[in-house]
Amino acid sequence: MKKIAWGVAALAAVLIAGGLWLSGDTPGAKAGDCASISGSAEQPEYHALDCGSDRANVKVAKVIESGGLGCPTTGAAYSTYTADVTLCLMPNFVAGSCYGQDAQSGIAKVPCGSPGSVRVAKAVSGKVECGGSRAVSFPEPAMTFCLAKGDA
Repeated sequence: MKKIAWGVAALAAVLIAGGLWLSGDTPGAKAGDCASISGSAEQPEYHALDCGSDRANVKVAKVIESGGLGCPTTGAAYSTYTADVTLCLMPNFVAGSCYGQDAQSGIAKVPCGSPGSVRVAKAVSGKVECGGSRAVSFPEPAMTFCLAKGDA
């Protein structure tokens, strides 16, 4: 389980990495929309995508208008993308899929069995126990991902 924890932590660190800031545009982004964040941490690029796309690596959890309160601070940390509004982002993980690190997008869907990958055992609305898997829970919207080692 320690290897799973390190893999999850590494993936989260790449995605979160202190947040993403860019003066740009998020055309009509709303909670529940998905996107691909690519590029460098200094110059990230936001591309709106259908949530079913293999390239959609993040989901908009919350949109914060100028001067609004920040992203929720309980549970797993959200990454942020700031442009005309601030987007609180969580991974767009799909149950049964595996994810690994990608130099351009942080987290990317990879074939299960890839070295260092993490498999999403469950993706459940709400907060649940994950048994032998590692639970990563977000409070808004309430979502829990049960993660296991993907290269086993």
